[in-house]
Amino acid sequence: MKRLILALLACVSLAAGADDFDYRLVPQAVAPDVYVFVGKTEDFDTRNGGNIVNTGFIVAPQGVVVIDTGPSLRYGRQMREAIARVTDKPVLMAINTHHHPDHVLGNQAFSDVPVGSLAEVQRGIASEGNAFAENLFRMSGDWMAGTEVVVPTRTLQAGPLELGGRRLRVLALDGHTGADLALFDENSGVLFAGDLVFNHRAPTTPHARVARWLASLDTLEAMLAGGGVKVLVPGHGPVSRDAAPIRSTRDWLAWLSGSLRQAAAEGLDMNEVLARPLPERYRALPVAPAEYRRSVGHLLPGIEVEALEAGHVH
Repeated sequence: MKRLILALLACVSLAAGADDFDYRLVPQAVAPDVYVFVGKTEDFDTRNGGNIVNTGFIVAPQGVVVIDTGPSLRYGRQMREAIARVTDKPVLMAINTHHHPDHVLGNQAFSDVPVGSLAEVQRGIASEGNAFAENLFRMSGDWMAGTEVVVPTRTLQAGPLELGGRRLRVLALDGHTGADLALFDENSGVLFAGDLVFNHRAPTTPHARVARWLASLDTLEAMLAGGGVKVLVPGHGPVSRDAAPIRSTRDWLAWLSGSLRQAAAEGLDMNEVLARPLPERYRALPVAPAEYRRSVGHLLPGIEVEALEAGHVH
């Protein structure tokens, strides 16, 4: 009996260990032949393994186009397994929207196919990818086991892109980072906006240029206003069928930038700025307190320099 109990406990332990590293990726159909894996609106931790990002794929006549590859080798492999449950067509290309780790560290699982991105995204992954990966190892733990940085080898440019018989359009934008690719599927009207758009989650700003980001949001909103876009896939948060996520992202960025500029003009130090309460409308927004604190560190020093140079400090 004792041996049986020990054997059962061992089986339970093994099963629990396997479940611990299961991202439970479920493809959500958002249009015919277009699917999204919707991540959690959380921060990175050892429970979610970095599954806080939206990735997706398009099933074209001759094969599959993948949009972003997730935060780890394990995620990328499970993504491919989930794709294979939808279609037996081969993956033709994986596309990275920008160089942040939760969108690109699954590239290793797609090393047998071309991985495409804008040229500056390639440079960003090459220069910062290893540091990003080390940081995710610290935050997500063993979910990251075996993950190595793979730099895209196919350079994409703005304009039409036909892959596997599917008509796509690449938009080369910026602002969230120095290079942000958005991908529009003309067949279905689905727009993959990457991290230019956040929905029901506070935006991240480690490489942000807010004025450029706001201009990119104007470009995306104009596309929706034109009527061609039927579905908007943000980089984080629920999929939408209207421009509300664009407007909420813009609202956060405009408030954040204005608040920090006012603080710099008043000569507040960083601790004083960090102690400021969030506006009421943001207090229930997932990850807002943490992202505000990080954004103060990311953006305030540059804003202070601008204020001093302009003579706006009181």
